Amino acid sequence: MNIRYLGLVLIWFPGVLHAQSAAQSCSAPKLDGGFFAPKQETYSHGTELSYTCDTGRKPVVKGWWATSTCQTGKWSHTPQCIDEAACLPPEMPNAKYTENQNGWYEDGHMIRITCEKGYEPKDQDVTAICRSGTWSSVSVCERSIQVCGEPPKIPHAVIIDQEYQEVFAVDSEVQYECEDGYTVEGADSKKSILCIAGNWTEGPPCTTFCSVDTNEYPALEPAGVKILKNGESETFKCKDLWMFNNYSVGRCADGRMTFTRCCNKFQLKMNTC
Repeated sequence: MNIRYLGLVLIWFPGVLHAQSAAQSCSAPKLDGGFFAPKQETYSHGTELSYTCDTGRKPVVKGWWATSTCQTGKWSHTPQCIDEAACLPPEMPNAKYTENQNGWYEDGHMIRITCEKGYEPKDQDVTAICRSGTWSSVSVCERSIQVCGEPPKIPHAVIIDQEYQEVFAVDSEVQYECEDGYTVEGADSKKSILCIAGNWTEGPPCTTFCSVDTNEYPALEPAGVKILKNGESETFKCKDLWMFNNYSVGRCADGRMTFTRCCNKFQLKMNTC
């Protein structure tokens, strides 16, 4: 008789575990013109390193000292000491400019500034020059008087195909969709609003409607599907042998049809409302 034993063998590979652990650590950075602490060859994930720079130099981030953190084998920023006359990236809300790959700008470097859509430069100043560690004439981008703020809330509607933003440039178009059970007047009406001279135009309102299939009413002449807005009335023709002045009046109220005059069968006088 043959007996087979099934078992699970666990094999430990210390080298693999060591490699995974080492991948999380950071090597000591090379810092010219400064020094850092703590001083060690490798730093585990999450370790914070502090550094400062020699006289005449400054960290590549704001402050006379700086910190960088080891994050999955990389420093949150590479510790670096640059010339005191160099400039760090300027802070300019609502503006864009060409960013330098090394993250700082040499003395005398000029950048050209463009304001984001919906903003314009104050005093038409569109350049800035790095002079002795500071930027000269940094442009301020102000909100244009021609732009619009957030689009108005439209009852029973939601804005579609549009990411949230606080400012919309002139001629911006925003589309919206009505809530189920609501529609706008006219099947081909465009459900959108426009930003014109700082104001939003009024779009067609979303109102309730009734869909009436005359085939479902035995006393009415088939006329296909009728769409009625809330509060709208429609006159329907009665079939032969059904009469009440030969027509019936239906009214749409809050999405439901109500008939105020009904087709009555000529012989049986039977009301169909």
